[in-house]
Amino acid sequence: MKISVRIALGVATAAVLLAGATACSSDSDSSTSSGASGAASTGKFAKDSGTLVFGVVPDTASTQQNYQPLQDYIAKITGLKVEYRESSDYAALIEASVSGKVDIASFSGFTYVTAKNNGAKITPFASIITKQGQEPGYYSEAIAPANSSISKIEDFKGKKVCFVSQTSTSGYLYPSYNLLKAGIDPTKDVTPVFAGKHDASALKVSQGSECEAGFAEDVAVEAQPGLKVISKTFVIGAPMTVSDGLPADLKQKIVSGLQNVTIDQIKAAGVANADSDNFKKTFYALAPVDDSKFDVIRDLCKQTKAAACNG
Repeated sequence: MKISVRIALGVATAAVLLAGATACSSDSDSSTSSGASGAASTGKFAKDSGTLVFGVVPDTASTQQNYQPLQDYIAKITGLKVEYRESSDYAALIEASVSGKVDIASFSGFTYVTAKNNGAKITPFASIITKQGQEPGYYSEAIAPANSSISKIEDFKGKKVCFVSQTSTSGYLYPSYNLLKAGIDPTKDVTPVFAGKHDASALKVSQGSECEAGFAEDVAVEAQPGLKVISKTFVIGAPMTVSDGLPADLKQKIVSGLQNVTIDQIKAAGVANADSDNFKKTFYALAPVDDSKFDVIRDLCKQTKAAACNG
């Protein structure tokens, strides 16, 4: 997601349990009212019936600031406390969703499909739009240092190439597909370097030593000087999901309150920092999506045979 929601908003506040963490609360079935929402209904919460845990993909160093206004808006429309915990990596968010440790989450498309493949009981309902008039989505960009002789993706062969993570949509899955189209095996014909975050990938490529070329989402590339864009590919918008275990009335409140929300509505609700540069760069609105939108990711998994597709 870009807020990368995604930013891809990293779309998508939230909380993700770190992989292997032992200090987090266990799932609890609640037969009491859903916190301040006043709806007496049963359901399973990641933490308790007064708290929504929202998981976030750690796309950039500023992910928490990017998500804060959306997190505060969710608290307003549900009347519940929203607990933000950023995952340590993409795999941690997948693990948390599979084990029922998040109530709402902002995934990348690849991470969402991988979570579903591994049994996560979640439903996508919206994707982030970053600019007015844009379709939900963003660009995966192939990049090189501005002074590099690299001019096309075929020139990546034999180079040290920065990716984000093996479970990153725009930082690995789409790049792998594009490399394969250019006759380059991403596992054999380049030396892969996994930077961990989009902004880290862009930085390493701009420096030109650790990575001679690479890939990152457009927002991270635009923020990093010293780069040139070799090519770019549109990526389906990062999905925001809701846990299937939440009470039905609360799920409906979350979906109806967020599915078409715009930045102007969030500002009008009096949310602090909704007018901040970080938020405006990564969020304009949310648009409805369903699971079928991510069949393109499933198709790319088949074509690339990426190991992470199956967890």
